[in-house]
Amino acid sequence: MAEPTNTPMPASTPVPGSSPRSTSPVHPPIPSLAPNGMTVVLPAVSSPEKPIVLHIGDPIKYNPDTYVEFSTAFRVIRPSAEERERSAFIQALLERRWGDFQAIFRPFWGTGGEMGRWDAELIDLLPNSVKVFASAGAGFDWADTRLLGEKGIIYCNSGLAAAEAVADFAVAMVISTFRHLPWCMSAATTASASTAQAQRIFQACHANATAVSHNPRNHNLGLIGMGNIGQHIAAKLGCSAFGMRVHYHDVIRKSTALEKELGATFHETLGDLLRVSDCVVLCTPASTDGKPLITRQTLAELKAGSRFVNIARGSLVDEEALADALDSGHVHAAALDVHASEPSVNPRLLEMAGIEGKTPGRVMLTCHNAGGTVETHIGFEELSMRNIMAVLGGKEAITPVNLHWLKKRG
Repeated sequence: MAEPTNTPMPASTPVPGSSPRSTSPVHPPIPSLAPNGMTVVLPAVSSPEKPIVLHIGDPIKYNPDTYVEFSTAFRVIRPSAEERERSAFIQALLERRWGDFQAIFRPFWGTGGEMGRWDAELIDLLPNSVKVFASAGAGFDWADTRLLGEKGIIYCNSGLAAAEAVADFAVAMVISTFRHLPWCMSAATTASASTAQAQRIFQACHANATAVSHNPRNHNLGLIGMGNIGQHIAAKLGCSAFGMRVHYHDVIRKSTALEKELGATFHETLGDLLRVSDCVVLCTPASTDGKPLITRQTLAELKAGSRFVNIARGSLVDEEALADALDSGHVHAAALDVHASEPSVNPRLLEMAGIEGKTPGRVMLTCHNAGGTVETHIGFEELSMRNIMAVLGGKEAITPVNLHWLKKRG
């Protein structure tokens, strides 16, 4: 359940160099779009002595200076989108088309995943030369990190780069569960129709939302997971800002110094945390076995009338059980950024997000947006390159997630 420990983002150190892409030995120059919109063309070089990095996904967009350093140190091969389709990708691995590459580089969450889940079918075909797989994104349930580790491959995520954005979004969702923002916003939007019914909806929200709304201050915030994201949430919602009392559960207890800094109280069991929390935020990686963490049984342990927020993974929550808990009033309100069957949303939860019925607007639903900022994508790209440069340079990975499964190479 623990996430990588809090690590500062490394700085970029530009040096002269090049940026090859393609599967052929000689690479044409490619454009990289800088943050200011300028097109930077990096000249190509090729050296068979350089370690090979397999770049899956779109070209670099945000960190051209770091990419100069990166492509100077390594020979970067970027397969086409067609080659990244699963059947074609498998065939290319069987043919050893890209040689004995030493790293896999996926700098963007939206591209590079055309081959689907990284399971035994793909991992078993990787050359023994591969040492590191560095990818954008905080979640890593799409890759069998245990099997990668057992093959001697360090998997590095980029959750550190998304921590600020996800925590900010979580703050909004926590506030929503206390202040019924879906109800308030939808009622105002509906009222723009200027019909008698729309005006009644506006007036009903104005009159009745206050009776079920509360300030977050002095309520207990329960964090399931106290990694980078959990720590950011604790700092933002804790005593120094919103005045919530921070409680947490994690498989690894944090240091006394960090607990003191965040004003956080540790609970050894999930049940202990749930029973004292007025609002629970799920901010832990998906389980490796694919089973939900929030079930009918765990929801029954929640403090009656509490609130629930999920900015982790939809697979961690039994959504039908959550809908039942909301129906009964055992859970007062919820906010979900992630969903079990994305892009589909649970129809019962969707109905509870509306403004009709006895308890309107009790659920806030968003489209897996929590980490989605330009700054996050800049960090994904930078951190993925820095992880590869560190590992292939003989140093420790910055954000590894599977060291406990890593098999030492002979």
